[in-house]
Amino acid sequence: MEQKQQRTDDLFKGKVAIVTGAGRGLGRAYAQALLDRGARVVISDLGTDRAGAGASEDLIAGAARALQANDGQLIAHSGRLDHEAGCKQLVDLAIGQFGALDILIHNAGWVGYQPIEDQDDGFLERAIGINVRAPIWLSKHAWACLKQSMSARVVLTTSDRAMYQRYAQPGLAAYAAGKMAQVGIMNALSMEGQPHGILVNAISPVAKTRMWGVTQPPDDLTPESVAPGVLYLASALCQDTGLILRASNGQFTATRLCESPGVVYPTDLQRIACDSVEDVARRWERIKEFGDA
Repeated sequence: MEQKQQRTDDLFKGKVAIVTGAGRGLGRAYAQALLDRGARVVISDLGTDRAGAGASEDLIAGAARALQANDGQLIAHSGRLDHEAGCKQLVDLAIGQFGALDILIHNAGWVGYQPIEDQDDGFLERAIGINVRAPIWLSKHAWACLKQSMSARVVLTTSDRAMYQRYAQPGLAAYAAGKMAQVGIMNALSMEGQPHGILVNAISPVAKTRMWGVTQPPDDLTPESVAPGVLYLASALCQDTGLILRASNGQFTATRLCESPGVVYPTDLQRIACDSVEDVARRWERIKEFGDA
């Protein structure tokens, strides 16, 4: 047992990871967990407010001081990731400092509420920038280096509030759009990366952070209880790609959109044939039969 534990303790030894949104909460917990297992880590955070606006280098500097790391094991970055140049700068920093890149964890994001009738372009752009542009540009500039890694892993971030209608909330259209976009990006990159051994998955975390308005360490739903799942997705132990790992309160369950058996896409869905709107209406109860777990 002790020998096996020693091997897993060295799981990330020599690995280089980028963690975005690492100034606090989930991202900081992921970074500390990676550092504890021997990874070299670049932490990034722009230091925005709860609305995703503004910037402060003090946040990531404070995180770097608070994280427990050996000399030369940790470097900090503060910069915008909603455009290509900023993402390239972050990736270049990691490769320039450590000479490699094995793990990309895109955790940065924010939760903002705005009723659909009040939706404005600036609000929507912030959601698109961090949830769509950032993971695409980060992956673009990391890809060549990830292809050289023996265990390249990308972990994106989605949300139960986007994936499941029952957990959706009014005012979260922009947030939900961004988080569902990362599921699509995950699916596409998982196929593009598979021939090169780059595995791409997503985490759907629940944790009490500042997004909940929580300022003190919580008694339950802690960021630290999510970290083991992220470490697994980021490790060589994980051999799956294109999965969403839901994580809450130390519990984990994996999910993905799956086809029914026998489907020949796109010509045969193995379901209900209809040739008129009346047919669709008449057979609707059978058409909409699906698991709502």
